[in-house]
Amino acid sequence: MRIVHNLGNSQIAIEDVAQPQPGPGEVLIQTVMSALCGSEMSSHRKGGQDAGNSGHEAAGLVAELGAGVETFSVGQRVGVSAIAGCGNCDYCSKGQYTWCEHRRVFMNMHAEYFVAPALACHVLPEDVPWEVGVLITGDGLGVPYHTSKKIQSDDIKTVAVFGLGPVGLSHTMVQTWLGRRVIGIDRAPDRLELARQLGATHTIAVNESTDVPAEVRAATDGQGADVCIEAAGVPTTAKQCFAAARTAGTVIFNGEQSSVDLSPSEDFIRRDITALGAWFYHFSEYAEMLALFRAGLPIESLVTHKFPLEQAQDAYNAMEGKSGKVLLEYPSGATHA
Repeated sequence: MRIVHNLGNSQIAIEDVAQPQPGPGEVLIQTVMSALCGSEMSSHRKGGQDAGNSGHEAAGLVAELGAGVETFSVGQRVGVSAIAGCGNCDYCSKGQYTWCEHRRVFMNMHAEYFVAPALACHVLPEDVPWEVGVLITGDGLGVPYHTSKKIQSDDIKTVAVFGLGPVGLSHTMVQTWLGRRVIGIDRAPDRLELARQLGATHTIAVNESTDVPAEVRAATDGQGADVCIEAAGVPTTAKQCFAAARTAGTVIFNGEQSSVDLSPSEDFIRRDITALGAWFYHFSEYAEMLALFRAGLPIESLVTHKFPLEQAQDAYNAMEGKSGKVLLEYPSGATHA
């Protein structure tokens, strides 16, 4: 079968490797569509990987069942969560796999076939297009939806999104759908335009001289945003979120990053700031996201590019500030072994 190999230095290769085999409790998935995530780009630009890729958003058809799997059948349409819990703890019983102490993360989904635990697979109904299936079972909608459940107060009117990669753009769509005013912040002109198309009422183009917190305050009558979402994964941006949030506002961290220099007194105590993190999504939230799609949330509007597997290099190139969500498509009935 064919698989994407992340070579590093912004280079991609398509290689032939042996098809994986499902172990007990696992299923083999024939991939129909996979999605690139911004979290893959650092490794892509730098050292790469010894083999395979860090793809973790995909949907496809069940091709083979491992021992003991009775909840699926060959040929079923599924979307796959990259995070699987142990299946036995209290958190897993509630579908909260990301809180399981023994959780596992699965990668290598940019491939014609991949293996995943059966308990991490969601059935995709026939009315759900593959493009939507990938986004509601992966980061594309999962992170913004999970985050939205942490900021449900009716007092929240304005949300500033720092970083308009695919997750930031999805935040823009979700928060607009919830009736909030969204301020989109990024360096890339293409992504600022995408944010406007997805509902952002104000955008801030960042360069070396931009005072982002001042711009946010100017756009909010001097008060600051009710919520600032850090979706860029940059320490400087994280620091700016605190300065841009209103007194008694909230800062949310989505972007993985290194240490940030914050003052408990200046950044938290004296302004009553709440800061919290939100990682991936709970497996149990899938039904809620499916309901949002059926209610009209325009999830497919996040997709700006699709490429066949053999053009994976072009797909990664498009992620360099030019795109929303980028998808890889796989030939139906792939027979490479």
